[in-house]
Formats: sequence, structure tokens, C-alpha cells
Amino acid sequence: MIKENLERIRKELPEDVTLVAVSKTKPVEDILEAYQAGQRDFGENKVQEMVDKKEQLPGDIRWHMIGHLQTNKVKYIVPFVTLIHSVDSMKLMQTINKEAIKRNKVQDCLLEIHIAREPSKFGFDFNELLSLLHDNEWQKLDHIRICGVMGMATFTDDEDQVRQEFRFLHQCYDTLKSDFFSDKDYFRERSMGMSGDYRIAVEEGSTMVRIGTLIFGERNYL
Repeated sequence: MIKENLERIRKELPEDVTLVAVSKTKPVEDILEAYQAGQRDFGENKVQEMVDKKEQLPGDIRWHMIGHLQTNKVKYIVPFVTLIHSVDSMKLMQTINKEAIKRNKVQDCLLEIHIAREPSKFGFDFNELLSLLHDNEWQKLDHIRICGVMGMATFTDDEDQVRQEFRFLHQCYDTLKSDFFSDKDYFRERSMGMSGDYRIAVEEGSTMVRIGTLIFGERNYL
């Protein structure tokens, strides 16, 4: 079923949208089945789980850290992670930069912006983020590369609200692109949209969707 699910979703997505298969809580066997169906981008939200799975799976998988990342866990994933979606503080940026220097690597990251009405979601307040970027301290962090933004919409059946939140994230992206990254071709990603709302996200300009349930089935709670 995993192969069929992937094929169905891929047919729906525009060519310029990356599908990140969210494999959190799923066994290695399921990930391997998706891999054998051609999937290479996988998302995890817990560091230890990602590290454990990485050791057991093919080396050309592109791992995406999509969950909240604590600074003391950064060192475990920087050696291999492709993209960190959930950068939500200057302190985290500094820690990623420090670990990337040790690895002689430039780490690709996304700035997570709080767009939901739910207080439990992580992410920068957009005005706070603007202040941080205007301060220019971040430009000294030459071992991280900010490639775009990430956001999670409110978990609700109100599609208009979800659309407004994704539209706001796209507006945030446009502002950041014009004010800080206009000459940076790599600043292009808008990671938004999950199993329940990815179609709306794509309509609102997503370049990267994070889909788990529709590929692997309901989550296994560990």
C-alpha cells in the first residue's frame, strides 16, 4: 500500500514541490518500502529516532528534521541531516553553526514561523524574527544557510482559516526574500502542508509538503 499511496500523492503534486515522507514512529521496514518505491526525502521529529533509523537505512536518504529541536541534541544530527525545518531561535542557529563548523559543513535550515492560532506550536513570531534579522548578528553564522521558511497551520476543519495561515506564511516568505535574501537563489523553500491540508498549502505556494498518515497509515504511538 505504501508504494500505491506514494504514487497517488506524487501524481497530485506539481513537479516543483518536494514530498517529504514523515516516517516518525514508523518502523524501518516501512521506510525501506517507501525507499524502494523511489522516495528519498524522509522527515523525523525526534533526534534519537532519526539517528537510530539512519544507521539501518541506505546512505542516500535525505533526512529532514521537522520537529522541535533542542540545542543539546543538535550535535547528533548535523553530521548527516539534509535540512532542519524547525529553526526557531537565535540560540539554536548559533548552536547549529557551531556544530557545522566542527564538521566542515554548511547546514541548510528553514526558519519556523508561528502561523497557527494554537499556542502550543513552536516558531518565531514574525515581528521578532524581523528584529533579529535586522540586527545582522545572524550574518556572522557562515556555516548555516537559510533556505526558506516553515510553518504549521492550526489543526482545524476550517479550511478558510488554514488557507489564511498558509497565505500569511507565504507573505512572510516574500518579505524575507525581498528584504534579506533577494540575491540568494537558495532561499526558495516554503515548507507547509501535511496530510490533512497539503492541497491547500500547494495552492498557497508550498514548495515542500510533509506527509505521513496518507503514506504510512495512522501513526504508531511509541
